[in-house]
Order: sequence, then C-alpha cells, then structure tokens
Amino acid sequence: MRDDVIPDGPAPRRRSFLTGAGALVAGALLAGCSAGPESTNDTGGGGGGKDRTLTAVIGYGNDGSWDPTQTASAFAMAANNHIYEGLLDTDPITRLPYPALGTEVPKDPGATTWRFTLRPGATFHDGKPVTADDVVFVFDRILDPGTQTLAKGFFAGWLGSVVKTGPRGVELRLRFPFPDGLSRLTLAKIMPRHVYAKPGAWDDAIKGLAVGSGPYRQTAHHPKSNTTFEAFAGYNGPRKPAFRRMNWLTIVDAAPRVAKISGTGAGAQIADNIPYANIARLEQGGLKVAGGAGMNNLFLMFNTRHKPFDDIRVRQALHYAIDTEKMVRVALKGHGKPASSFLDEGNPGYRRARTVYDHDPEKAKALLKAAGVTRLEVDLLAVNVSWIADCLPTIKSSWDAIGVRTTLSPQETTAVFTKMDQNRDYQVVAAASNPNQFGLDADLIMHYNHGPGNLWMRYTRWADDPVAKRLFQDMDRATREPDPARKKAMIQDYIDVVAEQAVLYPVVHNELMTAWDARELSGIRAQPYPGVNLLQAKWI
Repeated sequence: MRDDVIPDGPAPRRRSFLTGAGALVAGALLAGCSAGPESTNDTGGGGGGKDRTLTAVIGYGNDGSWDPTQTASAFAMAANNHIYEGLLDTDPITRLPYPALGTEVPKDPGATTWRFTLRPGATFHDGKPVTADDVVFVFDRILDPGTQTLAKGFFAGWLGSVVKTGPRGVELRLRFPFPDGLSRLTLAKIMPRHVYAKPGAWDDAIKGLAVGSGPYRQTAHHPKSNTTFEAFAGYNGPRKPAFRRMNWLTIVDAAPRVAKISGTGAGAQIADNIPYANIARLEQGGLKVAGGAGMNNLFLMFNTRHKPFDDIRVRQALHYAIDTEKMVRVALKGHGKPASSFLDEGNPGYRRARTVYDHDPEKAKALLKAAGVTRLEVDLLAVNVSWIADCLPTIKSSWDAIGVRTTLSPQETTAVFTKMDQNRDYQVVAAASNPNQFGLDADLIMHYNHGPGNLWMRYTRWADDPVAKRLFQDMDRATREPDPARKKAMIQDYIDVVAEQAVLYPVVHNELMTAWDARELSGIRAQPYPGVNLLQAKWI
C-alpha cells in the first residue's frame, strides 16, 4: 500500500507537487546553477567511520514541490529544514523559536515592529553572501497580492511589510501585535534573490532547485528515488552539520520501507512512517521505535453542493455512526484517539468541543430520519495511504450498520486531489492531514484548514454559506485579539462551530512512528508530523 500522500493538504496556487510529478526530469532541474544537484546518478554512498553516509528512509514522495513558499510536501519540507534557514527557526518538537539567520529573537514579541540583523558571514551554498535584499525578496513574494502561495496564509493577515534597514538589517512591520508570528518565521525560508529572481526559477524550485544557507546543501535530486546532501563547509550558524553526507530515500510502500531499516542487511539508520504492525519486530531487532502524537488525523470532507450532504444532520449522522474506538483498536493498534475537537488533545489550544461524535448509531439513524433521508448510498473517495486504508473497513461497516450502503473507492492521492482541482463532483472524501508541519498554534492550524480563500474551502463548496462567512469573521477577530487568554477562548468557541458543522472534520488523531538504530545514532526525537529532523543528531 502506497504512502505517497501529502499529509497536510493542498497548496493554494497549484498542485504541481502532486499532479506534475510524472513529468519531472532530474537532469533538467538546475541547469546553470552550480549550487544545485551535480549528478543524476549519485546514491550518496561512500565514506567510513564518522565520514560515512547517513541513510534515511522517508515514507513520502520526494517528487512534490520544493518551493518553500508553497510546498506542503512532507519530504520537501523536512529536507528544506536542513537546506534553508529562516530569520528564526523553531525546535522540531517544542516549536520554540531560536535565532537562525537573525542574530537574536526579538525581546518584545508583542511589539508591532521587529528588527533583525543577519548573522555575520552567512553565505548561500553557492558562496554568495546572504543580504537584506534576499530577505525582502522572499517576504515580498509571500505578501504579494498577485502571487498565491501557501505561505501567504501564514503571514498576510498580520504582517504588513518587510523593509531593508541596511546591508544586513531588516524590519518587519506588523499590522497589529502578533506574538505567535515569531514561530511562523521559520516558514519563510530565506532564498537567494540572485538565483530565484531569474526567469523560470520558481518553476525550477517546484521541481527541486534548492539553494539555501543551511547546514546541508543538496547535491543530487532524483524524483521518486532519492535526494542527497552534504555538509556545507561555509555554514556558520547554530546547528552544525554532524554528517558528512546524507542520502534520503523515498520509499512510499510500507513493506520495502521497513525492510530497508531492518535485519542484518539494513541499508538505512532511520525511517519515518513505520506501520504499527511492524513495531514489535523492529524493536526485537534492536531498533528504537518511538511515536509522536499530534494533529495527524483521518478526516472526512463533504461536498456541500451534493445533496443530501448540504444538510448538517446528514454530515453529523455519518460521524456519529463511526465506531471510532474500534478504529483505534483494530486499525491503529491503539496508537490514536477518537477526535474530541478539531485540535488534538496535546495541543496547547485544545478544549473538548461542544459537539463530540462518540459512537451513537441510534442518534445517527434519528438524524437521517429527521433529514428525510432514506436509502442513502455513499461512494467514499479515499486516499490509499496504508493507515487510512486500514481504517476504511470500520467506516464501511459502521455506515452499513445504520442502513447506508457504502462503497469504498481508495485511489492514489494524486488522483483524488486532481478530481478536487478539476471541480469534479464527489460525495465524501477520507484523507490524512497534519498541519503540525507548519506549527502548533491553533490560529495557524484553523486558518490553514478553514481560511476563506484556501483550497480546502473550495473543495467543500462551503465558503459562501452564511455560517461559514460568520466563522471566517470570528476567526479574523480572534487573530487580532491581543489578550492571550481571550484569544484562546475565542478560537475554542469557533472550533465548536467547526465541530458542529462537520464539513471538514477529523475522525481520529493518531501517532506517527519513527524507527532508528540507537547503537549508531544519538539525538533523535520522534516527530508528531512526517519526516525527520537531523539537525541535532550525530553518530555515536
């Protein structure tokens, strides 16, 4: 079963990171740019002892967009954290900001002006210095009203402009106090203007052009195969590279991914996206396996223009019908919890929602009867991620039990979202999502999923609904609220509306498992979102 999902959903401008993968040609990625991939055959091998190559297995495709301003690709986002830097970056677990290209974290997060000085001697991978012009270049793209990027939704609401104050100085001018914005600065990776301002360079970025100032430089990129890296000798920042070379393999099929890290002939030292059924065997083989619980979830998305799914009672009925405890027990092997809010229980902004869809088939039947719906037939369009596929039989049996004839239609993620992009008709979609890749703050998570201008709302055909319009207004008011406690309460209140409406809503939140050889690696922490972060790892 394939796991080549983009687990965090769509980017707003284009889905080339899903639909254009088959057209990518490695040799055409970076013509004329010496800082990019140098070989189309490099497998990342060679070296011994401390100079040996670190091999990682990523359970998601590397053929998505690599443009940091618009990607939601699990592989690319994890890799970009090693290639690029923001003014500030964040710890991969706590998500607390630390100085990266900027020399310090602003002392007053509640100010409406943040001033940054770039790290002396910081250079890009092609040897050219990082300047204030590069910072302004990236933020101008993100804030440009005429350029739709995923990052725009994380910044445009609260950040007014970014201006140069000197060769290594910039000033961020906020629309209103927004302390949460500090941690979001890691999502604005600073990219060299002299590379990406060239005609066609943004398309090259989508295909794999990656030139940053981070501790590792990309040396080769082979879509659907592997991407290689080497330590950047010119890096003088806070997270020094510990590995001379890295080779990240993309293996989206679960069985070969597990095989690559297990047994006497294991060819990798770390792998993410470990199936629950393989945990015990890997541990018995001497590997460390750990999970990260967070926003990773199976969600249902309804087409509100397709009757009867325009009726809130029908949407609620299908949620109440699902035996989520059975799903957690059987499909997730106990590594999950039924959703009791849009946010997972470990999120700092969590509060149990006013509407919680505990398994209640009688209530589900009563809601369908009240809606005047009989003999309902549902074609459930689903992504074929392995753990999602394991959950689908529980959904079918639960819906069949209340008299809903259910057909399961699992397909490649690309196929599912191509249909969404083409505005084709559908009834219900089951897929995976994990906004924790972008951060932990509830404002970011909710705007990513329910922002009025994003693709999720376009897919649901719900944005013009009066309830949705009021929701969007409440979300914007919460963003602007200066008092943290009041803001938290306002977000929790509008999450109650999201829960009640059940237009786009999680069924279960689950753990993501990472396995590694603790006899060889130290400093590994399992993430609650896809990919790996090796900036604090090292050989033993």
